[in-house]
Amino acid sequence: MARIAFLSEHASPLAVRGGVDSGGQNVYVDEMSRNLARLGYEVDVFVRRDDPNARRVVPLARGVRVIHLKAGPAVPLFKDDIWPYMPEFRDDFLHFAARSGGYDLIHGNFWMSGWAAAEAKQELGIPFVQIFHATGKTKQQFQGKDDTSPPERIAVELGIVEAADRIIAQCPWEQDELIDRYGADPAKVVVIPSAVNPALYFPVPRHEARTLVEIPGDKLVISYIGRLLPRKDIRNVVRALPYLEDLPVMLLIVGGESVEPDRDATPEIGVLQDLAAELGVTDRIRFTGKRQPDVLRYYYSAADTVVTTPWYEQFGLTPLEAMACGRPVIGSAVGGITYTISDGETGLLVPPRDPKALADALRRLLDDRMLRDKMGRAARERVKRDFTWATGAWRTASLYADLLVSAGHEAPALTLGGVEVG
Repeated sequence: MARIAFLSEHASPLAVRGGVDSGGQNVYVDEMSRNLARLGYEVDVFVRRDDPNARRVVPLARGVRVIHLKAGPAVPLFKDDIWPYMPEFRDDFLHFAARSGGYDLIHGNFWMSGWAAAEAKQELGIPFVQIFHATGKTKQQFQGKDDTSPPERIAVELGIVEAADRIIAQCPWEQDELIDRYGADPAKVVVIPSAVNPALYFPVPRHEARTLVEIPGDKLVISYIGRLLPRKDIRNVVRALPYLEDLPVMLLIVGGESVEPDRDATPEIGVLQDLAAELGVTDRIRFTGKRQPDVLRYYYSAADTVVTTPWYEQFGLTPLEAMACGRPVIGSAVGGITYTISDGETGLLVPPRDPKALADALRRLLDDRMLRDKMGRAARERVKRDFTWATGAWRTASLYADLLVSAGHEAPALTLGGVEVG
C-alpha cells in the first residue's frame, strides 16, 4: 500500500476552523487525506506541534494519522512567524520517516511545507507534489506594505516550483500565475480544484434554517460567511447597504475569533461596526461570531444570497459551500472566484471594491425570487458535478499513480463508479 506524507506546518485538520490562520488549507488537508485513504492510500499528515500536551500521533480516520512535529516552542504562532523553525520541522519529519518505514511520495501544502518537502525529496529520493494554497507574489501585489510574509518567501517559492515533480493549481487563474509569474514548466502544473463535501453542505428549507439561526422570516438576508480579515473586504458589503435602503435587507456576518462576536478578539468586527454606525445601517447587520462546519449549512440556507467580495482570492471555498447549499453567490471577479461562480448561471460576478456595482447585483437577485431559486439549483448541480472532494481526490490519486509508476513504485488501483481504471 502506497504511503503518502502530507506536510502542512500551520494548517492542521484537527484545528477549529474560522480563525485568522485556520481556513481553506485546513479543510483541504482534512478532506483530501480522508478521501485519498478511501482510494487505498495511507496518509500521514505532518503538522507543527503548537500544544505541549498534543500526542505525537493522532488517528484522524481509517488510513489517516496526524503527526505532530517539533518546530519551535509548542505554543500557537502566527504562520508568518513559523519560518525560522522550519529546519527543525524538516529534521523531525526525516527522523520520523526513517523510524516508521518511509514514504512513497511527499505532498507539500503552502510554501513553508513546500520547502521542507523539497529538502526531504533530496534526502529520500521520492516524488514530490506541491500545492501552494496562496502565493507570495499575489500577496505582495495586493497587500503591499501590509504583507507580513518573511522576505525569503518568493525566492523559496521559486525553488519549490523548480524542485516539485508536479504542482497542483486550484484553478486556471492560478495555473497561469505559476507558469507566467513563477516560470513553472507547463507540463508540471495540473489543475485540480479544491472542493466541498455535499453530505455536510446541502440545502435546508429556508424557514427551517431561519428558525434554527433565529432570523426573522420577513427579511431579505445577505450572508457573508468566512474569516473576518481586511482583504476579504466585508466593508465593501456594508458600504453597499445604503443603496438598498428601500428593501427589508439584513446582512448576516458569520465568523471571527470567538463564538460570540467580540471586537477585541476580532478587530475587523470593530471596524465593521464603526463603519455601519457611520453609514446609518447598524440595525441592518447581525454578527454571529465563529461557527463550525457542522452548522454552517443553516447559515447558508437562511440566506437569500451569499456574498464574498475580496480584493483577491487564490481560490476560496466559501462560494462552493454556499452553492452546495443551493444559494446563488455574488463574488468579486478575481482569482479562483471567476472559476467557481458561473456568472449569470450560478451567481453574479462584480468588480472588487465597488459597493454600487455590488448593490446593483444584490438588487437584481433580491427583487427576483424565481431567479434566485433557479441559480441556487444550478449552483448545487455544478458543485455535485465538478467540485466534490471525492472527485478531487480521484484526480489527485491519478496524479500520484503516474509519478509512483514512473518511479518504479506500485500504486493502488483506482475505481470510478465501481470500474477499475488505470
